[in-house]
Order: sequence, then C-alpha cells, then structure tokens
Amino acid sequence: MADAPLTPDRILEAAEEALRRYGPAKANVVDVARALNVSHGSVYRHFPSKAALRNAVVERWLARLSEPLGAIAAERGPADERLRRWLDGLSDSKQRMARDEPELFATYYQLALDSDEVVAAHVNALSAQLGEIIADGVGRGEFAVADPFRMGRAVFDATARFHNPAYLAEWGDPDIKSAYEGVWLLICRGLGVPEK
Repeated sequence: MADAPLTPDRILEAAEEALRRYGPAKANVVDVARALNVSHGSVYRHFPSKAALRNAVVERWLARLSEPLGAIAAERGPADERLRRWLDGLSDSKQRMARDEPELFATYYQLALDSDEVVAAHVNALSAQLGEIIADGVGRGEFAVADPFRMGRAVFDATARFHNPAYLAEWGDPDIKSAYEGVWLLICRGLGVPEK
C-alpha cells in the first residue's frame, strides 16, 4: 500500500480514519500524511487547505447517503411508494448511523456545520430528487401540484425533524414514529394523493 500512488481517494480514506481516531478538533493534515507515509505537502497538492480536505470528507459522506436515494428517484413505478421509500431511506440511514456509530456521526455533523456550501449543494440535490419523484407522479396523474420541484423542497423541509442531525435529541422519542406518520399524511394531502 505504501507504493500505491497518492490519490484523492486514499487521502480521504486516511482523513476519515484520522477523524475517527482523533475527532474533528484534533485531527489535522499531518495526521493524514503520517498515516499515508507522505509529507503534509503531498496532501496539500491534492487539497489546497485543511478546510478543502474537510469539505471533501463531508461531500464524500453525504454522497454515500444520497446515492441510494438517487437510485430510488430514478426508478419507475407508483410515485407515492417511491416517495415514501425515499423519505424512509433518508431518515433511517441517518438515524441508524447516529444510533450505531454515535461518535462518528457527531464528527461528521460537526464537520458539516463548517461546510455550508457542501451542505447546501447536498440539500439542493436531495430536494431535486424529491422533485423528480413528484414530477413523475404529476405526469402519471398520481399527484396534483403545480410546481413539483418547489414541492420537493417543501417535503424535504417538512421532514427535517426526522433526518436533520439538528434534531438528533428527538430521534429517541418513543412518539417519533407516530409524528413521522402524521407528517407523511400531511404530505400526501398536500400532493393531492387520494385516500386509500
């Protein structure tokens, strides 16, 4: 592995490991370089600053979360079912990581708080995926909304309590599932989904 070429992916893997080991307050570029047996200058050739490296780590983490959601958005089939699976997938993945790897989740959340542009791009991409599902539902006559992409952002915002780490303390509430179902019903009414 020491003879393998230094690539952004190798650096990001080492950065993630340094963050796991030392946490966001103490992990630095020297730790990453040491793990790769290179100089910190070699890391800076790929990432011009510590902030750029941290942003790339956040972007990679968020991409892992959104990739399976993109696959759901691209599927065909009943839009309400896809929308529900998409929302479940987002909420479940974040809540599961917070429960199973709380320290790592806290680390990524802390990094994300300092990566406004990366997070904004992620939120826009996820809202667009929701918009795609809703637009498909409108085209199939399942939903009745004038602006599917605006509604996609509204759905994302309406469900924030269940996927935004700012609400982490509420995820253990025994009534959270009931609250989620209530928001889901509200979303269905807003989309014009007929009652089943």
